[in-house]
Amino acid sequence: MSGSNASDLIGKSPDRRKLIAVVYADMVGYSRLIGLDDAGTLERLRTLRREVIDPAIDEHGGRIVQTGGDSLLIVFDSIDGAVRCAVKVQEHVPIHDGDQPPDRAIRFRIGINIGDAIADGTDLHGDSVNVAVRLQAECPPAGICVTRPVRDHVQDRLNLTFEELGALSLKNIARPVEAFVVRCDPPVTSESVECSLVHGTNVGLPLPDKPSIAVLAFTNMSGDPEQEYFSDGIADEIITELSRSRSLFVIARNSSFTYKGRAVDIKQVARELGVRYVLEGSVRRSSDRVRVIAQLVDAGSSNHIWADRYDRAIQDVFAVQDEITTAVVIAIQPAVAEAEHRRVLRKSPSNLNAWETYQQGLWYLAKGTPADNQQARNLFQQGAALDRSFASSFIGLARTYAWDAFFHGIRTYAEAAKLTEREVRRALTLDQDDPEAHTVLAEAFALSGDMSAAMVAIERGLDLNRNSAEAHWQKAAFLTYGGRPTEGRREALTTLRLNPRGLFSPVTWGVIIASYYFERDYAGVVEVGRRFLIDYPHYARPRRFIIAALGQLGRQEEAAAALRQWMTDAPIVSKFVVSTCPPWMRPEDHEHMLDGLRKARWPD
Repeated sequence: MSGSNASDLIGKSPDRRKLIAVVYADMVGYSRLIGLDDAGTLERLRTLRREVIDPAIDEHGGRIVQTGGDSLLIVFDSIDGAVRCAVKVQEHVPIHDGDQPPDRAIRFRIGINIGDAIADGTDLHGDSVNVAVRLQAECPPAGICVTRPVRDHVQDRLNLTFEELGALSLKNIARPVEAFVVRCDPPVTSESVECSLVHGTNVGLPLPDKPSIAVLAFTNMSGDPEQEYFSDGIADEIITELSRSRSLFVIARNSSFTYKGRAVDIKQVARELGVRYVLEGSVRRSSDRVRVIAQLVDAGSSNHIWADRYDRAIQDVFAVQDEITTAVVIAIQPAVAEAEHRRVLRKSPSNLNAWETYQQGLWYLAKGTPADNQQARNLFQQGAALDRSFASSFIGLARTYAWDAFFHGIRTYAEAAKLTEREVRRALTLDQDDPEAHTVLAEAFALSGDMSAAMVAIERGLDLNRNSAEAHWQKAAFLTYGGRPTEGRREALTTLRLNPRGLFSPVTWGVIIASYYFERDYAGVVEVGRRFLIDYPHYARPRRFIIAALGQLGRQEEAAAALRQWMTDAPIVSKFVVSTCPPWMRPEDHEHMLDGLRKARWPD
């Protein structure tokens, strides 16, 4: 679309002023992208202008004043139109730009201001323009920054939220400018999640296209620290039941529980986890009575949608969980379909002691060391002995055997496969529709090398619970190590989206790192690997791909130093994962990994 003459916009006389909305959009990393692929970048930019940006400007009544190749200065008579146009552009550019590698994606920063301006031929001058230009530089990639007058005008008119940046001192602007980042609900794509979680753009997670909720750890009010597992268990059961609803997006326990034990700002929690609703509560257990208080908060408005208190005999604790879960699902209607009112409830254990023992086992399992894995196994065995009808104890027991081989390298794959399948089959005889049982059965098949059966089992687990971070992680690993790394990375991103801070986070990062390596994006491996090592310095397995990528890039000295450190820090794991090709990994991919390690001077 060709630019309009600025004097047509503001008036024939160059001294005449008019109040307008000014939008300045600038492409992120233009020079770098041109250096990587000048012709391709320019063609993609022209396509985005033709198919997304210019139509959005026309639709919302804007007119282009100046173009600078990588930037646009646009004016609107309507403030609403300016903001709507910016939001539409930022929502649709990632979709229309296609499946580009993160380092080649085209994104924009947008600044919006209102004020009067002076036209000079085809140029536009004035503080309103200068502020918009400087403000876009304060944006995160794919972000929109606005001044307070813009925010005040649209905040009650458009379905947007604003994060305050404070008073900014902008270059060549005499007075500080109060600024805000626009938070909208863009379409959730694997790319948008990848940019936020993997590449650290600092853009808030986009909300899913269905009601989303995080259940915080319930506060233990009993005065006895030993009862922590009891209050944790009640919140965990609510998470499990909510997760069975296909119409809900539910954050996994391991992420929502990271806020445990500290005062939290509900809006901050919701933004960090990418959810609309937060459920919080407390538990007080005294002798044979239990009191549970719960409340559901809409983080967008800070309104309390629902709250209630339950005083029950201790043997009725499962009925309390069911009541709270039902109340939460109903409270966030009408977004939840009517059919979702009738949730499939998991059987409650007939013996509370078995359930308590199981909760204690989960706590040890999450600690992730071989010794804690054995302690968890002891507790799951105890729980199974207390109540032979409680399927969860057998599922927990099966996991410990699988993890002996998967994570700790202290049991052969064949032995772990046999023991895992034995225990999970016991669980399935009690409940054929337990999604966790099918997910762990997939682990057993993978350990034995039967990847076709593993995929069938994991799909069954996902059919029963689409919110299972563990199931998505398993599928991600099967796809990535089975020759489909791009698909695997998408599943891994879903895992991180559901459970960004949880038990499976480090192994999920490992799958993402492996996916880049198998795609031969060695620079991507190193980039993501650096961030991974900061967050998980003690998790050893993914380091093999980081070291191999350095070897493939010819950075031998750096690779050799990282290799020596890895072998010193994790001698058992490093030897285990290199010496044997695991049953779920293609031999050619294992050889590809070894090739990189040899270039890093692996001692054959």
